[in-house]
Amino acid sequence: MAEDEMNNSGGEPVFAVLTQYLKDLSFENPGAPRSLRTREKSPQIDININVNANPIGDDNYDVVLSLSVKANDNTEILFHVELIYGGVFHLENIPQEHVMPLVFIECPRLLFPFARQIISDATQNGGFPPLWIDPIDFAALFQKRLAEEQKDNQIQPS
Repeated sequence: MAEDEMNNSGGEPVFAVLTQYLKDLSFENPGAPRSLRTREKSPQIDININVNANPIGDDNYDVVLSLSVKANDNTEILFHVELIYGGVFHLENIPQEHVMPLVFIECPRLLFPFARQIISDATQNGGFPPLWIDPIDFAALFQKRLAEEQKDNQIQPS
């Protein structure tokens, strides 16, 4: 009985993936089939990534990776992939100072391999070689996000 009371009041930290989901996927190949020809040099690949998170209910967070990948060869866009991939995570008995780093670093780190595979499959199914996105440093993205928020807070008039 005393053990049950202790677990309910403090308890062990819990970090769990409740579900993962594909929210949106778009693949555009505007120049097909012309864009599929063999090229002398590799195309320019531009990748943008964003992480958003929202609390949903008690101790649950919806974490969403948004990726946009464009390939061009200076004369035309070869392909454009947009992916929104998310997961719902349960965080319980986590100290408050660790919640945001978990949500913005560890959650996207767990989602990324699945998003990467979807983009690779989409480019291959579009007639191009599979595109393998290099691993992303979500800790650096989180630090950048914090720095931008601090800068925005300093700029706003009181």
